[in-house]
Formats: sequence, structure tokens, C-alpha cells
Amino acid sequence: MPKTTRKGTAKQSELPGTIRRSDAKAQRTFAKAHDSAVAEYGEGQRAYRVAYSALKHTHEKVGDHWEPKNEGAKGPSDERAEGGRHTSAPSAGGVDANASRQHLYDLARRMDVPGRSRMSKGELVQALRNANDRATARARA
Repeated sequence: MPKTTRKGTAKQSELPGTIRRSDAKAQRTFAKAHDSAVAEYGEGQRAYRVAYSALKHTHEKVGDHWEPKNEGAKGPSDERAEGGRHTSAPSAGGVDANASRQHLYDLARRMDVPGRSRMSKGELVQALRNANDRATARARA
């Protein structure tokens, strides 16, 4: 449960692992959003969901960490982030499902996803989510 020490900076040990392995901007974004959500809703899962939702507007999950989105790609990354708390839309797990197919294909190439050239945009999103989950699990081990 991140507690900020000053202006959205949290102790490294209090951040989730994928955030610790990310750049300082991702860490600040997550910490500020989490602190704001804790003030509004209290500690717990809701505060984490709010913080991750805020992070998904500026960053996307690539492997075991978060990377800044391209300048023109800022905004919600999937239908769940767009719909807010009352949506039942599925999350893309940090993959920017609103990105172009070409962007998703380029990420899949970076992550060495097999069969990527024949995949539809939706299949690329799912394959990237699976690859991210595997990379995160390896990083935790």
C-alpha cells in the first residue's frame, strides 16, 4: 500500500513489482493516483484499481514493466478503463487495446510472440497480455 513521502513519490518497497521495474513517471503517476484514491475510498483493492486505471492512460504494460505510451496515444487503454467503475467490460491487463494493429504487432515482435503476423488485432491484444503475464511471473521468481 504505497504511502507518498512527497508529491506522489512512494517508497520503492511499497510499490507493486511491475511499477518498481518501471520509469519514475509511472511510479509517480501510480503513487499520486493511489494516494488520491485512498483519501477518497480508503485503503484496499478499489484504491489499487483507480491507480492502475490512471496509469493506463499514460503507460502500457510491456513484459514485466510499464512503458510510456507514444505522445498521440494517451488516453484509456481498453473498454474497462473507458467505462469506469460501473462497466463490466473486460480489462486488457495493461495492453493498450486502443492502439493500432501495427503498434501491437511491433510490441509482439519485440516480445517474440509466435504467429503474430497472422493474428487479428484482438488476438494480438490477448497474445500480448499472455506474454506480459509470463514475463511478470518470471520476474517474480
